[in-house]
Amino acid sequence: MSAIVSDAASGRPEAALGGEFTHRQIMKVMSVLLVSLFVACISGTVISTALPTIVGDLGGQDQLAWVASAGLLTTTASTPLWGKLSDLYGRKRLFRVALILFAVSSALAGLSQSMGQLIAARAAQGVGVGGITALTQAIMADVTTPRTRGRYSGWIGSAFGVATVAGPLIGGFLVGSDALGWRWTFYVGIPFAIAALVMVERVLKLPFVRREAHVDYLGAALITGAITSVLLALSLGGQKWAWNSGTTYTLVTAAVVLGAAAVWQERRARQPILPPHLFRSRTFNLAGAGSFFVGFAMFGAMIYLPQYLQVVRGMSPTRSGLMTLPMVIGMLSASITSGRLITRFGRWKAFPLVGLPMIALGLFLLSGLDVGTPLVLAGLYMLVLGVGLGLSSQVLVLAIQNDVDASDIGIATSAASFFRSMGGAVGVGVLGAILSSKVGSAIPALMRERHVAPPAGTDMGDLMGSPSAIHALDAPLRSVVVDGFTEGLHTVFLVAAPVTLVGFLAVLAIREVALRGGRGEPADAEAGEGEAADDEAVQVDLSASVRQKVATRH
Repeated sequence: MSAIVSDAASGRPEAALGGEFTHRQIMKVMSVLLVSLFVACISGTVISTALPTIVGDLGGQDQLAWVASAGLLTTTASTPLWGKLSDLYGRKRLFRVALILFAVSSALAGLSQSMGQLIAARAAQGVGVGGITALTQAIMADVTTPRTRGRYSGWIGSAFGVATVAGPLIGGFLVGSDALGWRWTFYVGIPFAIAALVMVERVLKLPFVRREAHVDYLGAALITGAITSVLLALSLGGQKWAWNSGTTYTLVTAAVVLGAAAVWQERRARQPILPPHLFRSRTFNLAGAGSFFVGFAMFGAMIYLPQYLQVVRGMSPTRSGLMTLPMVIGMLSASITSGRLITRFGRWKAFPLVGLPMIALGLFLLSGLDVGTPLVLAGLYMLVLGVGLGLSSQVLVLAIQNDVDASDIGIATSAASFFRSMGGAVGVGVLGAILSSKVGSAIPALMRERHVAPPAGTDMGDLMGSPSAIHALDAPLRSVVVDGFTEGLHTVFLVAAPVTLVGFLAVLAIREVALRGGRGEPADAEAGEGEAADDEAVQVDLSASVRQKVATRH
């Protein structure tokens, strides 16, 4: 018989007598999760202001795209593996590994003496980030019921939102400091990771179902290979190589072949990395699709809104980060409010059904931005988008967690994160290709129309990656480039808006099941008959659909 034990040395989960963690105990766990998630999220945003300085110091302009993409690739590819391994070996153990890997790789990134070393360190850092982000939601599922989880899920979104704004600000300060410099954009996360490790040992005592483990290494390799091939094609297509190049075709072919092999392997594996039975769930598939399209919109907006502010409006990276505050405030307020309402009423479906159309509306409004748009109006559009994202992103994770068994909570949760990340990767890749194509045709047309000649010896493609270089151009040429870029952004947001509505249709088709674990439910824990007096039954809610009763003998 499997037994629920604690990850802590005490051998018992710190749960209340009725089987559920108290609010105080949950907040202790949340403090660990929020610190860890903040440091993971900020690692991707803090370097945005440092990239030009890094290239100036280490060289390798042609490798710049890899510095930005390496972490995203490994984060997304590793997410399903972290979830499954945590189901087999326990969340706390894997969470420790993720934090240590993050801290060590951050130190190596800061010590890098070449672009190759930096890219390798960023790739390793991405694996750690994948573990932290995947396990954060799974751990929260361990200590809360699906219904009460809504009360705390808003704080998960808040950590992400704060990191989005704080990253460029901290990065700008560090890069501009004579005493610190760009290397500290990597070192800055290490103290947080160490603090999180200390907190893990002190407060993170989690229930863990001990069972025989058989890791599907072949399935893990095939899944990782397929995901990596897709992400490489999407992230670097149009940058390092052309979309219609042999490299792109090779990567797409590899993704199809490896994906087909992974499906075959997972169907026959004893303990598959991505259990096929999950895909027989209507809720899992449709909520996953909704998460994909939320990621498409969210990551697309977070990439291209700063480009509007920097290229079109001429703002510094630091100021552009501050200008996205309305979107972050909208995300935070909507996420926290919806979470509390879900906990109170036990219903979730209405929130993404309102949120996804709001995302589409926000993107449509953003498509009208130009160089003369009042910043207050732009902020209002961002607020609409942020509210839509806040109503949708965390709620869909709850829906998936509510639909799976306890033994699958880790992989199901990481799958939800994976769908969102894949949506983001596809969104950034597709929208980036649209932007490049539109800008590439708009700028020459505007030059002919306005009788402006391109500058001698200047590659217009290189200008697109350097807002400062654009604003150093002569006024007539600068006006052409900015207007051409604005036309490209119009198209990007107009394409993204209706795509988001596909996610709305997916969520609309879900049959809502009320979230379990409300205050009115009985504790449903009773001592087993025929056991000795020193035996006691401990019930811990690990998922929405399964409540396990086990007797632990002291």
